Formats: sequence, structure tokens, C-alpha cells
Amino acid sequence: MYQGFYNLTSGMLTQNRNLNVIGNNMVNIQTPGYKRDKMVSTTFEEEMLYRTGRTNKDIREDLGVTSKIKTAQQTYVNYGQGSFDSTGGIYDFALSGNGFFCINTEDGVRYTRNGSFHVDEEGYLMLDNLGRVQGEGGQPIQIDNENLAVGADGTITAVDEAGNAREYGKLRVVDFEDYDQMHKEDNGLYSTGQGPRQVEDGETKVLWKMVERSNVDMVEEMTAMMSAQRALQSAAQVLKMYDQIMSKSATDVGRL
Repeated sequence: MYQGFYNLTSGMLTQNRNLNVIGNNMVNIQTPGYKRDKMVSTTFEEEMLYRTGRTNKDIREDLGVTSKIKTAQQTYVNYGQGSFDSTGGIYDFALSGNGFFCINTEDGVRYTRNGSFHVDEEGYLMLDNLGRVQGEGGQPIQIDNENLAVGADGTITAVDEAGNAREYGKLRVVDFEDYDQMHKEDNGLYSTGQGPRQVEDGETKVLWKMVERSNVDMVEEMTAMMSAQRALQSAAQVLKMYDQIMSKSATDVGRL
């Protein structure tokens, strides 16, 4: 019976963490470029159960493996491509294929799939006041003309009133060999200790006046949420029954 307390309590804690992950996915379903998380659980301290004889304890029979605790193993990020929304915004960009935009933040270079940019007071392209967007060579891109045109390779040009074309820069798009080494931070940013690889021309297309939607499936998240809630409620009810049985055994049975 005491083992049941470990099983049920650890199950409740694990399902509560799972609900937090699911809730975060649902909250960010409208966040451009957001990638959904998935928590994977595992057992802890697995032990083999044996059956032995009453007199000769050397003779034993394997019954099976049991574990008293269930716990969260890891939260994985699904980097799958999201669909695209046409916004008409001249500072909105999306990536069709693998890769990330580079952002110069106060904590260093960070990477994102969120291409919903704007310009600051000095005309530099930036993301949500988090940092300026990198162009080729790691330099920020300054724009002083809204008559823009953006190529599939991320090159930003504009035509002035005299009809002269001017190139403002090219969006820096990079990719990484191992996504498992990437750390998900707040505001849709990612950091990693591995060196980035410059995406080759034609490998990934930059879509202008569009943003990438999150890859969260609301139906799938709702189904997972209901399953986790029912598991949590069931464990709480059985745990309450355990507590009542233990209380009765300590009071009523103890009197006999």
C-alpha cells in the first residue's frame, strides 16, 4: 500500500508538468514561428521482484520489474515546418525550409523562426524590441525607405524617387547540424553552443510579407490535455482512498 503512495503522487506531479507544457503550447498557437513542446515521461528506480520459497530462500522465481516512481524524462521540441500566413506587412518574413533568423540580443546572438519584424527609431530591422536582425556578416540592417522589394534569398532592396535601386542588405539565415543541442528560451528565441552553418542559396527560401504560423495542432493539444487531466484526477481520487484506508486502519483497526 505504501508503494501506491509513491506511484500516485509521482504520477500526479508528472501529469501536472505535462499540463504545463500543453498549456504553453496552446497559449502560443498564434505566436509566429513557435515550435511545440512534448514532454516524455519515464520510470525511476526500477526493481526486479522475486518469489522465494518459505524455507529455502536460494530458490527464487522472477516475477517482473516494478517501479515506484514516474517522472518527466525530457521535453522535446518539434521543429516541424508550420503553415504560412500572408500579412501584407513589409517587415514580415518567413522561412520555407530549415534555418533560423539571427538576432543580436543583449545576451549575445540568438536564433528564431519568428520573422514578424519592425524597425526601431533609427531604422534598424529588429524583433519585438529583443534585438536587431542580423544581415550578412553579422551586421544589423538599416532601412530608410519603405518602397521595398525582397528576394527569395533574403536580399532587401528599395527604389528611391529618382528610380535608383539601393541594396540595404541580405538577411542572415543559418542552420545547425544537431537540433538536440539547441536550448529553447523565452519569446521564441533559441541559443546553442554549436557553430551555425550559413544556409546556401536555394536551400531555404525567404518569403516576404508572410509569417510562419506555429506548428501546434489545437485538436491534438486538447486531446492530450483531457487525457492528462483525467489521469491526474484519477490518481488524486485513489490517493484520497488510500489516505482514508490508512486513517481507518490506524484508528478503528488499531483499537481491536
